[in-house]
Amino acid sequence: MAAVVEVEVGGGAAGERELDEVSGVERRGETQVEHARMHAKHRGHEAMHAEMVLILIATLVVAQLLLVQWKQRHPRSYNMVTLFQMWVVPLYFTVKLHWWRFLVIWILFSAVTAFVTFRATRKPLVQTTPRLVYKWFLLIYKISYATGIVGYMAVMFTLFGLNLLFKIKPEDAMDFGISLLFYGLYYGVLERDFAEMCADYMASTIGFYSESGMPTKHLSDSVCAVCGQQIFVDVSEEGIIENTYRLSCNHVFHEFCIRGWCIVGKKQTCPYCKEKVDLKRMFSNPWERPHVMYGQLLDWLRYLVAWQPVIIGLVQGINYILGLE
Repeated sequence: MAAVVEVEVGGGAAGERELDEVSGVERRGETQVEHARMHAKHRGHEAMHAEMVLILIATLVVAQLLLVQWKQRHPRSYNMVTLFQMWVVPLYFTVKLHWWRFLVIWILFSAVTAFVTFRATRKPLVQTTPRLVYKWFLLIYKISYATGIVGYMAVMFTLFGLNLLFKIKPEDAMDFGISLLFYGLYYGVLERDFAEMCADYMASTIGFYSESGMPTKHLSDSVCAVCGQQIFVDVSEEGIIENTYRLSCNHVFHEFCIRGWCIVGKKQTCPYCKEKVDLKRMFSNPWERPHVMYGQLLDWLRYLVAWQPVIIGLVQGINYILGLE
């Protein structure tokens, strides 16, 4: 009786193996059929594919030339449209893909930034507003910088397999790193654009700066042209809270103000006389120079986030009109 049971069990196991083999053969067969169908569908379309590639390259080149000309001739409208797209395009994908965590953070950031921007664009400008604006955007800049660094390190640790030391799955570690990297870069780009817009409005309202032409006020040696407040610490003295910084044009500013103007506000000229600011001299400390390089990286990413989806959509529209698939 036991022998009969063993034979039945052995026969059942063998039958399961045979079924698995048959299923594997069937799946391979289905894959080969799909592969053959795909080749049959695209057979003879080499010329069409080459035409699509040429359309993509031509569109990228023409779009880049147009964007450069637009930025040079009408920088204000270019920056406003780019900022709007930077703000709205990720929101569309967030709602579509149900990224609710990103949506909550986006709403909080937008609410506080809208309040700060509202304060920066009021006339007359409240004396405490410039400090409030630069503190908020400098805070977001530092948070985005730290978040991007942590995300980059998490991605690199995952690539080197260090996540296994903490018993973390590779896919979980990579998702964590890429998410942090995206948060840091996106909000870093967005806050710099808002900060630049607010810096222009505030400086123009204060009167020591104008985008074109001469300032409407004379700058005293004891007044900071960025915030319009008195400077109480001499350049040669060590300040308790912050120092006073003198540019090569001999105009003096609060250290935090001129750093926010150059790094956060993306300005590389004196707020009063528009003389070129030597960033290497300003940030002589090697630990501070990565902030300058990080800012340059964010400026480059603006194009990818704001305009790349538009260009790709334009290419797809051209292919659709021409009947290319």
